[in-house]
Amino acid sequence: MMSLDFATAWEAVSDATPEATAIVQGARRMTYGEYDDAAARFAAAIAAHGLEVGSTVGLYLHNCPEYLIAHYGAFKNRSIPINVNYRYLDDELVYLVDNSESQVLVFNSSLSDCVRRVRDRLTNVKLFVEVDDGGEHLEGSIAFESLIADYEPQERQVRAHDDLYMLYTGGTTGMPKGVMYKQGDFVLRLFANFALLGLDVPTPTDREGIAPFIAAVSERGVEVSIPCCPLMHGTGMWVGVMPVHLAGGAVVLLESRHFDAHEVWRLTEQEGVTRIVVVGDPFARPMVRALEERESDGRPYVLSSVRSIVSAGAIWSAEVKDGLRARMSASLVDALGSTEGGTYALSSADSGHGAATAKFTLAPDTKVISEDRRVLKPGASEPGLLASSTNAFGYYKDPEKSARTFIEIDGRSYVITGDWATVDADGTVTLLGRGSNCINTGGEKVYPEEVEEAIKRHELVDDCLVVGMPDERFGQRVVAVVGSSAEVKPTGDELCTWLRDHLSHFKIPKAVVVLDVVRRAPNGKADYRWAQQMAEENFAH
Repeated sequence: MMSLDFATAWEAVSDATPEATAIVQGARRMTYGEYDDAAARFAAAIAAHGLEVGSTVGLYLHNCPEYLIAHYGAFKNRSIPINVNYRYLDDELVYLVDNSESQVLVFNSSLSDCVRRVRDRLTNVKLFVEVDDGGEHLEGSIAFESLIADYEPQERQVRAHDDLYMLYTGGTTGMPKGVMYKQGDFVLRLFANFALLGLDVPTPTDREGIAPFIAAVSERGVEVSIPCCPLMHGTGMWVGVMPVHLAGGAVVLLESRHFDAHEVWRLTEQEGVTRIVVVGDPFARPMVRALEERESDGRPYVLSSVRSIVSAGAIWSAEVKDGLRARMSASLVDALGSTEGGTYALSSADSGHGAATAKFTLAPDTKVISEDRRVLKPGASEPGLLASSTNAFGYYKDPEKSARTFIEIDGRSYVITGDWATVDADGTVTLLGRGSNCINTGGEKVYPEEVEEAIKRHELVDDCLVVGMPDERFGQRVVAVVGSSAEVKPTGDELCTWLRDHLSHFKIPKAVVVLDVVRRAPNGKADYRWAQQMAEENFAH
């Protein structure tokens, strides 16, 4: 049985490499020793305010070192850090803080206006902790720096394998839900991924195994990671931070609040970045364009340190991968997964070979099943639902939804999150999209992601989201919301004519809205609610 939890593992990393760099953001740099000390002081502070085992700490923050310190500090106290989307406004913030029963809220001062408006409604919160980023101070809150300075580090303690870890979903298919894990199971799964490196020592199962593991990893070169996406989402934390800190690597945080591809490449050169974590084309496409711009200026970026670029959460198209493959030898890893099930399929490419759009190799413990729970064999023509073996055991305070989503197949726990795919004869799968977004037009099923990817291949299109609108004749009609930065933008008729060579006629949009930019969530995921609003405003008839 795994006997590690996050805090115990990171404490062992700190003891093994106290002078190594743990966090970088701009001019700020923290060693593992400093990181551990700050987290222990945060743990002591929340304990002094009454937080006990299993209590929750809301993190309403942009990417910053304080996010990681409070996250680690909560684990030290056997409390649970709760990811809160920094885009949330009044009612959304109240819902998540209330649903998670957070007793501490850590927030940026730039978000203090929203906290001020709903403060009286946050009845569970005992302590408001403010991270100064230039916004207005919230009266009655305690500055993060002062809180850390006022308490001595909490003494280390024995924790449990089944201490709760929870991550809230993005709420793309309903209200955000807290997905529950046992910490020991989650840490084990992260460490199991390191086995793919072929290390000479076994991955740790207890505290004593950490130091030799880090030594073995260091011989291959310490990982330096840039999570380009928000830490409040699974991709940023699970791929960009947690495994890197389990192996004694450094996490480099971007300073800009809006994604700047040139900042990514500048930091890659400056810090010797080995891993870049993105969310599909919304991040990777601007990165390719930034490389092209510097090449045209005769000042190409030096990319030799990059060993991998990892994406999860949004489509990463083949042509964008090809733009990166042509310029570096890094492995491009496209992961298909969910908050509930982790990673359940992968696609990889490098300078030697490419990879198709939305085509993946299933993990050994992932299946494609029909709606009546039959396991579909390779070559089956019918679409099915992806079912992934998972360590998650349910949604927080939602047993009904848990029962529908977490099922048992052959005595093992699986999760079904609504992703549809077909199984090809060679065993690979082609992702069709999320079933809740499927458009039924004239009896035909249209998956938005397929149409979006076709439209994005047009040279004047930057991004696209596709939604369905009510239609008296067909039930629903396909509507595309297109973003184009071109000086002369394509018309809807031009795009639909162009699509006739790429899609079946029933998949071609009946209407197209062309805007400067398509809005997405901060993590790059599709904002279909916004796209639906744009479609309704332009084609309400």
